[in-house]
Amino acid sequence: MLIGVAGGTGAGKTTISRAILDHVGADRIAYLQHDSYYRDLSHLPLEERRRSNFDHPDALEDTLLLDHLRRLAAGEPVYVPTYDFTRYVRLPATRRVDPQPVILLEGILIFVNRELREMMDIRVYVDADADIRLIRRLKRDIGERGRSLQSVIDQYLDTVRPMHLEFVVPSKRYADVIVPMGGENVVALEMICARIERMLGDITLERAD
Repeated sequence: MLIGVAGGTGAGKTTISRAILDHVGADRIAYLQHDSYYRDLSHLPLEERRRSNFDHPDALEDTLLLDHLRRLAAGEPVYVPTYDFTRYVRLPATRRVDPQPVILLEGILIFVNRELREMMDIRVYVDADADIRLIRRLKRDIGERGRSLQSVIDQYLDTVRPMHLEFVVPSKRYADVIVPMGGENVVALEMICARIERMLGDITLERAD
C-alpha cells in the first residue's frame, strides 16, 4: 500500500507523516521523502547551484524514485540518497529502507508526476494558509539549512510561490483527502490512520485466504 502526502512548503506534510508513523507503527512503514531525490548539482559552481529552481518538477530525479518504489513493492530494500541542502549536492552516504506493508511518500510535487500518483492507494493533500507556510519555511531554512533571511525571502518570491501556483495548487485535484489546518487537524489524521488500518487488515485477510 502506497500513501502519498503532498502540499505546499510548510503546510504540515512532515507533521502528518510523523503522526501516521506513530499511529500505524514505524515498523510497518517504509518512509520516503521526495526531497531526498533532488538532483546532484556538484558539477555546477556554488553560486549557480543557489540560483537553481528547486521548486520545479525537473529538479527531482523521479525515475530513481519510481524504481525504488517498485523495488520496495517487490519486497526488495532500497538505498535512498542523502541530500545536503547547504551545498545542494548528494552525499556519498545513503539510507537503507527495507520493504514494509505500507510505503509512505511525502513531498511537495509528488502528485504532479502522473506515473507516480497513479501508484498511490491514498493521496493526502495537506493545506495551510500562505502566511503560516511562509513563517514555517523561514524558521526551517534559517534554523536548519543555514540560510539568511533575505535569501529565503528572495527564493520564495522568485521560485517557491510561482511554482506553488503553477504545479502544487493544481495537483490538489488529484487528492483523495484534503487536510485543512495542516498537521493540527486531529480529526482528519484519525480518519486517515483508521483507513490505513482497515486496508492493512484487508491485506492480512487476503493473505490468510
